Amino acid sequence: MTHPLVPATLAFRGDGTPYSPRFDDIYHSASGALAQARHVFLGGNQLPQRWQGQRLFTILETGFGIGVNFLATWAAWRADPGRCERLAFVSVEKHPFAAADLGALHDKLVAGTTIAPLAAELVKAWPPLIGGIHRLSFEGGRVTLTIVFGDALEWLPKLWLRADAFYLDGFAPAKNPDMWAPSVFKSLARVAGTFATLATYTCAGDVRRGLEAAGFACEKAAGFAGKRDMLAGRFAPRWRVRRHEPPLPFSVVQRHAVVIGAGMAGCALVERLAARGWQVTLLDRNTRMASEASGNPAGVFHPLLSRDESVATRISRAGVLLALQSWRALEARGHDFARTDRGLLHLPADAHEARSLADAIDAYRYPDTFVRHVSSIEATDLAGVTLGRDGWFYPRGGSLDPASLCAALCAEAGTALDWRAGARVSRIEREGSAWSVLDESGHVLARAEVVVFANAHEAARIAGLRHAPTRIVRGQLTRLPIGTDLRVPLIGEGYAVPLPEGLLAGATYGIDDADSTSRELDDAENIARLAQLVPAWAEQLAALDTSALASRVAFRCVTSDRLPMIGPLADEALCAQHASALAGAWPLDLHRSPGLYGAFAFGSRGLVWSTLAAELVASQLEGEPWPIERELAEDLDPARYFLRALRRGSVQPS
Repeated sequence: MTHPLVPATLAFRGDGTPYSPRFDDIYHSASGALAQARHVFLGGNQLPQRWQGQRLFTILETGFGIGVNFLATWAAWRADPGRCERLAFVSVEKHPFAAADLGALHDKLVAGTTIAPLAAELVKAWPPLIGGIHRLSFEGGRVTLTIVFGDALEWLPKLWLRADAFYLDGFAPAKNPDMWAPSVFKSLARVAGTFATLATYTCAGDVRRGLEAAGFACEKAAGFAGKRDMLAGRFAPRWRVRRHEPPLPFSVVQRHAVVIGAGMAGCALVERLAARGWQVTLLDRNTRMASEASGNPAGVFHPLLSRDESVATRISRAGVLLALQSWRALEARGHDFARTDRGLLHLPADAHEARSLADAIDAYRYPDTFVRHVSSIEATDLAGVTLGRDGWFYPRGGSLDPASLCAALCAEAGTALDWRAGARVSRIEREGSAWSVLDESGHVLARAEVVVFANAHEAARIAGLRHAPTRIVRGQLTRLPIGTDLRVPLIGEGYAVPLPEGLLAGATYGIDDADSTSRELDDAENIARLAQLVPAWAEQLAALDTSALASRVAFRCVTSDRLPMIGPLADEALCAQHASALAGAWPLDLHRSPGLYGAFAFGSRGLVWSTLAAELVASQLEGEPWPIERELAEDLDPARYFLRALRRGSVQPS
């Protein structure tokens, strides 16, 4: 459950040191934040020496505060010619600053220093104050900040990563004892890498004893700025402290992956893998990218809200925020995919939906920059057409051209992408350490140690999964020669998206309907819903000749729980041989098919979920911190249906 955030208060002591009235403590020594970060946290963890020559180095921090430890680490990484290829910094903050306050703090602390440009980048990328995990990327993705807005006691057990170093930087133990609780130290031990180190400015006896009880060997070191001692340590457990080892990268001889499916899901994977140095072969049965549902003229994107913080709500919120960051980066590099920037309006279908949305917004206190209620007058002003009812406005929502986005994602991959059109994949075979991807005649289309299925309702069949039920949903869109005055996309019962030459309305929802021909009845259904959405257009819509309208049919893929399939695939045959032992298994207990991953069954939320799915799969492959909490990723695990069958005792060895 995501709880409403209580932001930090911007305050200073008389000497200009940032101060927390809530905890009655300072954010850093009066002798200097940067100097303290370099001495205590970089020096205490023997950085930059320890990251040199590494592909990935991961740091976990308790207490982000004003972000100086991150900025100092980022600056040290930039200045080090022997730096690791990728630096992953993860930090938890219960009371984050708003972006404007963070910028004001940095103006006082780092103005005129070489770190000032980095601080400006951080503030520009700073997420809205919404609880949960936010992934920020810098240096073309080589430096990531995974910032968690929430209570460390709640969130540290949910993170999944392998930490090489720990920065313990909460307020003083006497001021904020929760940050130094034994449960916190146990959470650190759960994700500590084999040679992990730690550092903290405090030398309190309770802290040292708590860390040692959790498996860390600690010793005193010279403190900073007149403080006699600090603690430095290393992970040295005297006994087994965890059931599962923290994640490692998938071991490959060659960093080459085959991605099957060239829609939104597949193209997002291409870009994310190429950004990490992978060569990618992209296969699709069609002659061009984005030929199926991703070829629709436009798609809408917006968060999903609910009173109960459902799984779909949580992944949609994380997905839309991550996607927006990715799209802004693409646009900054010159790509254009017709993304609208005026927001999106949600008009509830009835009083029940209106109450549900209002309750969700009230409960979690979403910032106005994320979603806000608008009166019928303001809604009309935003839309440019008379609407006659209240709604909710998503300033960050909108629409874009999915096919153009797919092209931009693949263009970013450059020479790392080998695109093969008209490749009709029929099955896969394991040969040694690699997988052969075969067509219907048995011809090898591609071969690699990693294969990712992003081909919607064909994925489970080709991957040989018996417990990954998916269904197709037929959707028909209708293009209308009206609505050129509409300023923002509208959603409700159906949706309306302004196009340069008119309006896109839709879409129908036909489960298990495989008919690809356009139907005049479906166009009439889209028009009827649009007339309810915008009554001011009713007369114009009634006068249209439905037989002359242009429409498009595409097929979505859904699961019975309407959640996507994202992550490593289970080795169902091997698991079945050990079915009785796995009757009480959890996802991490399952045997996985080495190198096989899925990113499919996105339904109508491909724009919102594809970036998050690609980032999650890439992080799993690379052994990087996951961009969402482990329990949420497990809700999306392609093996979740198989796991339920194991627990029911309905899996038999084949």
